[in-house]
Amino acid sequence: MSPDRQVLDVGGVPVRVSHLDKVLYPATGTTKAELIDYVVRVSPVLLAQLHERPVTRIRFPSGVDGTPFFEKNVPKGAPDWLRHRELPAAPGNDEGDEGTTLDLPFLDDLPGLVWATNAGALELHTPQWTVSRRGAVRGADRLVVDLDPGVGAGLDECVAVAHLVRDRLAQDGLTRTVPVTSGSKGMQLYAPLPRRRPAAQVRLYARDLAQQLAAAHPGLVVAVIRKDVRAGKVLLDWSQNHPAKTTITPYSLRGRAEPRVAAPRWWEEIEPGLRQLTPDEVVQRLDTRGDPFDDQAG
Repeated sequence: MSPDRQVLDVGGVPVRVSHLDKVLYPATGTTKAELIDYVVRVSPVLLAQLHERPVTRIRFPSGVDGTPFFEKNVPKGAPDWLRHRELPAAPGNDEGDEGTTLDLPFLDDLPGLVWATNAGALELHTPQWTVSRRGAVRGADRLVVDLDPGVGAGLDECVAVAHLVRDRLAQDGLTRTVPVTSGSKGMQLYAPLPRRRPAAQVRLYARDLAQQLAAAHPGLVVAVIRKDVRAGKVLLDWSQNHPAKTTITPYSLRGRAEPRVAAPRWWEEIEPGLRQLTPDEVVQRLDTRGDPFDDQAG
């Protein structure tokens, strides 16, 4: 075997890796080996977020300065042990046909994370619905609101809107909302649902919430994607709850110029001056304080 290719024993599973010294983030010199080290160190919490959710990957085989591509189906050459299942592209869609069937992978364990990262899959995106081990598609177990700042707006504006969304969700009994800085420009808010709901139903609730907040705060919030109305404001992207849509998974890396992470945060941090976090910072926070998604976290 070439010295650039090797097989790692990951929990008793042989995982083929290659070119571990390849730089995937040229701005910081961050190598594939360092990124694999990151996913290994955060694997307990990252795997909890990926649990029973099919994974869409954004791959950067030549690094973040190269051309990325979306990958939904299991690629040719995937290891035999990788769990995957044929599923409708938009299960439970209320807008007619559910769409085509896709052969979607699940990253259930550490070998799967190492395999995906070695393939340049820096970004892992997941839907709000889950799939049982037997293949039954379940309803959504969470609601997500994506806060996307327009031109002239940034995280400070997202901070203000995040508190508005949190308070509005609490009025409807969703009191455990967790903020996640996206690792890109904005942030997401995740609200666990007390019981599973059809994804289409959750999408309509999120749409109504976004429209109500946009009407109440027209100088800060918009609920439509049109760029001509978004300057200086924050889009509440409720469409992330559509059964065909996916959202960046908490603790996933992002394929930006420098390595950043979709990082769960505590509400006490959601104040002006908030910034995106690096992989090293996320690991340190986990070691010292734990996971904001954990009810027992400090």
